[in-house]
Amino acid sequence: MKHDKLTTAPASPAEDTDLSTRVLFVSSEVSPVMKTGGLGEVAGSLPAALAELGDDVLVMMPAYRDALERMGPVEKLPVALDHFGEPVEFLKGRLPRNDLPVLLVAIESLFDRPGNPYLGPDGESWPDNADRFCAFARAVAEVAMDRVGMDWQPELVHCNDWQSALVPALLAQEEDRPATMFTIHNLAYQGVFPTDVLDLLQLPESILGMDGLEFHGQISFMKGGLLYADRVTTVSATYAREIQTEEYGCGLDGVLTQRAEHLSGILNGIDIHVWDPASDPKIAAHYDREDLDGKQMNKQALQKEMGLPEVADVPIYSMIARLIEQKGIDLVIDAVPSLLKLQVQLVILGDGEARFEQALRDLAEEHPEQVAVYIGYNEGLAHRITAGSDVFLMPSRFEPCGLTQMHCMRYGTPPIVRATGGLADTVRDVGMVDIDPLQANGFVFEDASVDALLHAMGHARVIYDQPERWRTLQQVGMDGDYTWLASAIAYRMSYQQAIAERTVS
Repeated sequence: MKHDKLTTAPASPAEDTDLSTRVLFVSSEVSPVMKTGGLGEVAGSLPAALAELGDDVLVMMPAYRDALERMGPVEKLPVALDHFGEPVEFLKGRLPRNDLPVLLVAIESLFDRPGNPYLGPDGESWPDNADRFCAFARAVAEVAMDRVGMDWQPELVHCNDWQSALVPALLAQEEDRPATMFTIHNLAYQGVFPTDVLDLLQLPESILGMDGLEFHGQISFMKGGLLYADRVTTVSATYAREIQTEEYGCGLDGVLTQRAEHLSGILNGIDIHVWDPASDPKIAAHYDREDLDGKQMNKQALQKEMGLPEVADVPIYSMIARLIEQKGIDLVIDAVPSLLKLQVQLVILGDGEARFEQALRDLAEEHPEQVAVYIGYNEGLAHRITAGSDVFLMPSRFEPCGLTQMHCMRYGTPPIVRATGGLADTVRDVGMVDIDPLQANGFVFEDASVDALLHAMGHARVIYDQPERWRTLQQVGMDGDYTWLASAIAYRMSYQQAIAERTVS
């Protein structure tokens, strides 16, 4: 197989033809046909940005029942594999919205299920997840080796998170294989399973020991991607540094330090066509940085929808998140009594741990004039909260990249974030002495404590009462470049590094 020469940097996207690569982009979820969080959004946007730059990109994912219902027409490839006597079929179609080609792996007993791709109706992980995503990885490896009758072989296979982390390990056993890249979207979710699944998985002995998938007496799918991929990336530069420490490494910091020479951080972008206050069909009124009147209309509409008093000069603080400790929801709950004394309203959308859901319900019942809560997830409401809020809360204990803070800044809603991961890389605090006031776009605090969060909340309340300064803060956030262009170019450079390193290995 021929590989393009490693190029240091493109002169411009239009002249970037030397970096064109055949890419198999692998993800367990891809927006808009399946999305549970940031991974699905990234997998629905980054491949499109790569294709716009000239790459030949094929997206690959499981054929979940809901995904097939949201797809357009699909055609079945003539070649089928075998999974313990059950056919593994390949369905080819195109993603709605961006028309990218997508290949779906159809195994009826494993993927023909409604709802969440990882969790059953009881909210617990499907008990056969190890089998499901091992089978998916095997199917990806067959496509990568051009053994399914497509007459197309990628130069690089880009895998994402634990659900496809076995692919680099499987391809490492092959001759004349494509290069591989593995991206960590959240190291905390590793695909760790008991060793008794090994017989079921039928993996090569060479990748099962301490130098392979073994992890504290169990097996870790994530470890396979970290060890065997030619290049490892994660979704922000700060997170790439953090995960090499014991505090953030989730038990894999040693492996990541070992691979440090091949590890880098590339910040995510967002889909600026979906998240655009000037055209968003899900919000009450459109607006832009030059005319923010529509934002006030969205605020009034949000107050009405959530049953809060329609008061124009009281700021709405909001949060959209999984209700788990990682997101700092416990800090917000503990801060509420003091926060409400600042004369604000609070709107929260999310679901997660039952104790946090109940605590939020109790707060809404105790303070109906100031607190409104929606337990669950509603995409339209997420857009309306983003547009109608004044301040957004992301007090995460760790955050690999974060997309919501970028959504909010694009909508003129300055965020309050903890200085970690991609939050530290995207939000510039109004109080930092080395930040030009015309560069600040939010509020940043260091310690994962209620006091630190309250201090930032109070600071935001003070600035809110200074209309000219607040408007500047909003406009700086709205001026930010949140597109995928710079990130896609950085990925293309990393692809070429992986191909070059694979070529000489």
